[in-house]
Amino acid sequence: MSHGESAQAETLGDRQPGAVDDAFAEVPAGDGAIPDDVLDSAAGPDAFEVAEDAEGLGDPVLSDGSRRRDGDSPAEVTQADLEQEGEIAADYVEALLDIADLDGDIDMDVEGDRALVSVVGGELDELVGGKGEVLDALQELTRLAVQRQTGLRTRMMLDVGGYRAQRRDELTEVGRDAAAEVQETGVPKRLSAMTAFERKVVHDAVAAAGLRSESEGEDPDRRVVVYPAG
Repeated sequence: MSHGESAQAETLGDRQPGAVDDAFAEVPAGDGAIPDDVLDSAAGPDAFEVAEDAEGLGDPVLSDGSRRRDGDSPAEVTQADLEQEGEIAADYVEALLDIADLDGDIDMDVEGDRALVSVVGGELDELVGGKGEVLDALQELTRLAVQRQTGLRTRMMLDVGGYRAQRRDELTEVGRDAAAEVQETGVPKRLSAMTAFERKVVHDAVAAAGLRSESEGEDPDRRVVVYPAG
């Protein structure tokens, strides 16, 4: 569903005075979650571990499907929670677009146990970066804004201009090709360094092919290794 369908989306010019300041007030300051130079450097492609890797590093979702609220007490996440996360994230991203004087429509959806927010239309390449590094930074900022309001560590996914969707398709093919090669040769294959999001997509593709894979190394050189089955 789109932001307009669920909340009669405002045009960027219709936002009320102070809305942008309120949106940025949702980002916690000084808690060490974001490096001091993030906004100056737009961060590197792996500056934020987005908890998508197969090892589940930092993943807020527990084995019973619940998440941890601030204070580490378990909390069930409902469809309504995810829809609320999407609304908060969409408002926050809309404020960012307003500040940057960029046009874009915002769509929202819920897929599985995560909210999806997408910005489409307009000239949006500068919000993605050469390897998605700016998009990763924006996603982390948006997640922090959502967490500040809900008290839940969110797995909300942000996409801009279809970058993640296209990259997911490309990496799924990479994972399938690597799995086919390893299955034929019986020799483990190390792939190029990837972000956590990218590694997760490859892990899923390899698992679907019936092989196993692991991540090795330290960011920003962390990469997927595909192993023969058995």
